Amino acid sequence: MIAYQFDWSILWRHPYGGWILQGLLTTVHLSLISWVFALTLGIIVGSLRTLPWSFIRAPATAYVEFFRDIPLLVQLFFWYFAAPMLLPREVMQWIYQNLGNPEYGTAVVALSIYTSSRVAEQIRSGLQSIPKDQYSAAMATGLSRFQMYRYVILPYALRIMIPPLTTEFLTIFKNSALAMTIAVAETTFASMQIDAYTFHGFEATTAATLVYLLISLTISMSMRLVESKTSIPGLIRR
Repeated sequence: MIAYQFDWSILWRHPYGGWILQGLLTTVHLSLISWVFALTLGIIVGSLRTLPWSFIRAPATAYVEFFRDIPLLVQLFFWYFAAPMLLPREVMQWIYQNLGNPEYGTAVVALSIYTSSRVAEQIRSGLQSIPKDQYSAAMATGLSRFQMYRYVILPYALRIMIPPLTTEFLTIFKNSALAMTIAVAETTFASMQIDAYTFHGFEATTAATLVYLLISLTISMSMRLVESKTSIPGLIRR
């Protein structure tokens, strides 16, 4: 067996250092864009699940159960390989000819929809943890149901839900690694590419590990600060 020769310099040598940096940037903006869509959609769907009308709750519940129960990797493959076949041929050709990076767009769609189904469940549980008297008091002031959720219930509930939403925020960054399976050049893809060119997989995957660890620690510390600033005395912090 040939002894492995470590060469950490590949992590900053041209072009490998550039690949890692570009992979990091792709991971960050892919995850942030997907998180904005996931949080927005999750808040809407989660709120709909708490309404008293079953004809609204049922589609929202179906959305959550459907997308939450299908593995993200399967959804990535569906949106990339299968969904375009359902479109008219002209539309499909336009997408591949005019969109510069359809793989990136597909990853955003898959990550957003999958994560939004998980966020919606967190939103639903958070809203249902609010005492019913809070709803009654808001309605008694003359607010409409939409205004009640917009100005009273959601701002109150979101402060309680910061810890579980932080977990989902971390998860979407880690799940972005699966985008490499449809050729999105994020951090994991970059490390595998370096391994293929240099046969120094240990150094490459170590760099990818440190990148994800750094991102996760940054998010955790940032959200802990947000939680401390927005906490409700006696309810969140003890």
